[in-house]
Parts: sequence; C-alpha cells; structure tokens
Amino acid sequence: MKDAKPPRPDLAAVLEAQAAALDAARSKAVAQMRAKGGLTIREQLDIFLDAGSLVEYGRLARPARPEMQGAADGVVMGVGTVADRAVAVMGYDYTVYAGTQSLVNHPKATRMFQLAAERRWPVVTWVEGGGARPHDTIATQRPSGSTPTFVAFARLSGMVPTVAVATGYAFAGQANLAGLADVLIATKRAIIGMAGPPLVEAAFGRPFTPQEIGPIDVHVASGVVDILVEDDAAAAVMAKRYLGYFIGPHVPGEAPDTAKLRDLVPENPRRAYDVRRAIQGIADLGSVTELRPGFGKAMVTALARIEGRPVGFVANQPMYLAGAIDSPASDKAARFISLCDAHDIPIVILCDTPGLMVGPEVETTGLVRHSARILVALANATVPFMTVVLRKAYGLGYYVMGSRPLDPTLLIAWPTAEFGGMGIEGAVNIIHKKELEAESDAEKRAALHALRTEQLKASHTALAQAGHYAVDDVIDPAETRAVLARTLRAIPAPLPREGRKHVVDSW
Repeated sequence: MKDAKPPRPDLAAVLEAQAAALDAARSKAVAQMRAKGGLTIREQLDIFLDAGSLVEYGRLARPARPEMQGAADGVVMGVGTVADRAVAVMGYDYTVYAGTQSLVNHPKATRMFQLAAERRWPVVTWVEGGGARPHDTIATQRPSGSTPTFVAFARLSGMVPTVAVATGYAFAGQANLAGLADVLIATKRAIIGMAGPPLVEAAFGRPFTPQEIGPIDVHVASGVVDILVEDDAAAAVMAKRYLGYFIGPHVPGEAPDTAKLRDLVPENPRRAYDVRRAIQGIADLGSVTELRPGFGKAMVTALARIEGRPVGFVANQPMYLAGAIDSPASDKAARFISLCDAHDIPIVILCDTPGLMVGPEVETTGLVRHSARILVALANATVPFMTVVLRKAYGLGYYVMGSRPLDPTLLIAWPTAEFGGMGIEGAVNIIHKKELEAESDAEKRAALHALRTEQLKASHTALAQAGHYAVDDVIDPAETRAVLARTLRAIPAPLPREGRKHVVDSW
C-alpha cells in the first residue's frame, strides 16, 4: 500500500541508511567490480537465492572507526531459500576495504555461523577479501586470536553442508574459511593464499604479485579447489547445483542410453578407457558434478543422481596410472567418502584397479599411510555403498575399493571383471618361476608365460568368482543403473539425528 504521507523522520533515517547499503546507491562500487570482471556480492546472492527470499542481518553495520565508511561493514549475510529450503549465506564485499575482516564484521559472520549450527541451515560463504583489516584489528591493539569466526565455521563440519565460493582475491582469513568448507568453488580469476602480498613481501624481502602467490591453476592441481567455473555468475549457479544434492526435493531424472555400457570396457585388457563414461552411463542425464578433477587423477569422485536420488561415485580411472591407487588418489577418495557419509549420501564404487601403486618412488609419498585412509573411511562409514567391479580387482587396491570384507550393500561384477590377490601376470612370475626360468629360449618363455597367464585368468573371471559366491551377481552392464536403482529404493531412509555423525576431513 502506498503511504499517504512522508515517513516520520526516524523512519526516514532508517530507510535512507538501508537504501545506502544497496547496489543502486553505490554506482562506484558496482563499476569497481565490473572493472575486475566480477559481480557484486549482492548480485551473486540474487543469482543463488530464490527471488525475494533473503532476510538480511546486519545491513546497517558500519566500521568501528568513526572516520571510516563502508556499506554493511563489508559483509552481506542472512538467511534465504534455495528451492524453498533454508540456506544461510555470508559474503564479503570486496568494494569495502578490499573485503577485509574487521572488529564489526567478524561478529556478524560468527553470528551467522552459530545460527546455522542451531537451525541446521546449510551455509554458503563468498570469500573474496584480503584478510584482517589492520586499521581496527591491529591499530586498536585487540588481543590476538580473540576472533571466534573460524571456530564457529569449523564447528559446522559434518553438521550441515558448507560451501565456500572464491571469485577473486582470497587471502589470509578468507583463505582459511575456504579451506574449512566441505567444498570450494572457484572462478578462473580467483587468487588464493594464506597471506597476501604485504605479508609475503615482509617474509621474503621482495614484492610479490597476487598471481605469483596463489594462482588458480596451482590450487586446482593441488586439490584445494573442488570445482572450477568460468565466472562469478557460474559460481553462484554451481553453489546452488551442489547444494541440490543435499537438500530436496528430488525429481527422477532422464535415463542415459545404458546399452552403451556393454562396449565400454575394451576387449584388450591393456587398453584404457575413461571411467567417467561409466558414471555418465549410470547416472541421470546431466546430473553428474565431478569434484577435484585436477587432483588425484587415478580416482574420479563425483556427485550424481540415480532416478533423482543423490549418490556419490568413487571410481578408479584406467586413463591414469592404469587405475593404480597412489597417495593423491587415496586422499581424494577418503575425503569424498567422509563427505558422503557425514551427510548420508549413498556411495557407488566402480572398481577397475591393478592394485596400489608400487615402487620406491611412491613409497616416498607415504602411500602406506595415505592408502589406509580409504580403508578407514569406508570401514567406518554407516552410509550404504554398492560396489561394481568393471574390470580389474586386484590385491589391496580391490580390498579398499569396496570388497566383500567391507560389507557393501551390494557387490556385483560385469562380465569383463578379473579378480586376484595380485596382478595375474605378476602372480604367474611367482607361481611358475622355476618353469619359466628353465626355458632358455626367450620367445618360448614368453609364450609359456602367456599360456600360464590365460590359464590363471580362467579361474579368476567374474563367472568363476560368482561360482564361489565371491560376488552377489554378474550382470549385463546395461542393467547396472536398474540394479543400483532397485537397491537404492530398498534402502530405508536414514533416521533423523540431533548432532553430527562425524566431521568432514578438511583434506
């Protein structure tokens, strides 16, 4: 209803202050972000949230020092909805003192994180900013380490889904928040570092550009960034897509052409194939979101849906190291299992591995410990998981990839599956060592090795293992989606719980 008369002075002052914090009143700030190739934090929230759903907290906050001005003191936050489900949001405004963290906006962020813990709201935080604002955090001689913001965010781990979005510079405190989140989504213009240029220069005695400190390709390769997107708008859309795996509703999706799975695994066992095609041939069309694709390349981890139900895929990648599991792949799989288990997302394991990576070089990476992380994560997970053996299932690699001792809800194999306590060819070298050494002719020795290998393989095929009931079934690959879907429908929904199951491993 339109007011018949102007508002009273006290109301007018409030309305004026509220409007001053919005983009419409801050044309210079908007232009600053456009010059950087980005969007304002409010524009990003508009893309992410359902239209008109944001209830903003702290819009009238201002910097602690009276001579400083800054809309909402550089933090826009509140609670809104995504697909009609409540979500807490908090984003730093880079146009306000480079998005720095201050005496006023730290308590704002802390309150939002604490409310999220109390109300079980998922949290998405935009982390473009330059760390602490020395004007009021250092110059005022505030006690060091007195800010609870980071502790409040860390306590959300495993309690609710947490997402960090890095769209530009994210240094110091902002980088810390990025590392605490379940998932970090970053744009191609993002620069991330535990300290910004001034502190790095003080430590090394020479100036550094932001790009020299933490370029995005470094963080993609190291596994810090989970999902890389083109720009700010794409990041907001991806954050919404990611949360969709954790909050409903879920509508059954369109099925792929599952018949293509029959020809996925090459007849030549030495030929590689991209396991992503197996995931895409099982999941609802367009539902797959891969995490950390540039890191731990011997393993593929992805969220997806089967008939609308969210699942997590953990798959060996024959295109890299022939699917052998090294330390980065171990870390990647273990953390993903932890994430899915914490939030009750069933897991599908696609196994095609010759085993754990071997050799002196890999031992320097601590594979003994890293590979154990997969086993610890899966052995202690309570979320249902299903194992599909696509091809090789050898040694300890198979053991940690959802083998029978781990008690999968379902253990099935494709006709192309091969089983063994170690690689068949290596086993032949041991079992038939004397016979092979007795043959002096190299060609005949090679032929003998091939013969013994084929003989040993014959007793370790999918059908042979099914005969010993080492697997629950051997199926037509084209039926994989249907079998998994029926199994998922048979699994009861998880019981509601008050607290967390466990935290999500930060690495």
